[in-house]
Amino acid sequence: MVETVKGRDVTIHFDGSRCIHSRNCVLHHPDVFVPNVKGEWIHPDAAPADEVIRIGQMCPSGAIRVERTDGRPVASSNQPPVVNMVFVRENGPLAIEAELLLRGQPHDSVRATLCRCGHSARKPFCDGAHTAAGFTATGEPVAKDTPALEVRNGPVDLQPQPNGPLKVVGNLEVVSGTGRTVNKVRQVFLCRCGHSQNKPYCDGSHKAAGFVAE
Repeated sequence: MVETVKGRDVTIHFDGSRCIHSRNCVLHHPDVFVPNVKGEWIHPDAAPADEVIRIGQMCPSGAIRVERTDGRPVASSNQPPVVNMVFVRENGPLAIEAELLLRGQPHDSVRATLCRCGHSARKPFCDGAHTAAGFTATGEPVAKDTPALEVRNGPVDLQPQPNGPLKVVGNLEVVSGTGRTVNKVRQVFLCRCGHSQNKPYCDGSHKAAGFVAE
C-alpha cells in the first residue's frame, strides 16, 4: 500500500512494501520522516523541497518517491547509473543499482533491494524480514582479483532460479558495505536462501536446506 502525503512544495509517496528500514530517510531528515510516533509521521514541509527530493533519489529500495506539487519536473532518480553496482549490506539485503530487468522484462526502478536471508514474502526483493529472522552475514566479503569490465553499465537481468539462487546477468560490480569493489562480473549466482557459506554467492546450500521459492 502506497502512502501519499502532499505538502506545500512537494508530495511524498511511500511504498511500505518496498521499505527495508535502512533509515536513510530518518538519518538525513528526522524532521521529515519522524520515527516511532502515532499518527502522521511524514512531514513534506519540514525541509526545503530540494532536500526532500534528494532523500527520494537516494532511497536504496525505491520505497520513497517525491514529486513537486506545482508539476515542475524533478530530476529523475530513475536514470541508469554510469556504473552498475550491487552493495552487500551487513546483516541485510543486497542493494542493486542498474538498468534492471526481471526475467527479461523491465523493472520499474533502477534501484532495488534483493533478499538474501530466505524469509522475504516478496522474493526476489527484500521486505525487511531479515530483521525479525535474526539474519547475520558480513557486508565485507573477501575481494576477488578480477579484471576490469570493458563496459560498466547496461541492462542487468535478475533471473530467480526455481528453489535456488538468483542468477544475475549483466555487467556488475560487487561492492562491500564500506565501499570497496570486491568483484566484477558479467554473470553471477547470488545466494537467496541464507545458508551459503560463501555469501553473497551461492554455494549450493539451498538444496540441503530445502529452500523453496519461485
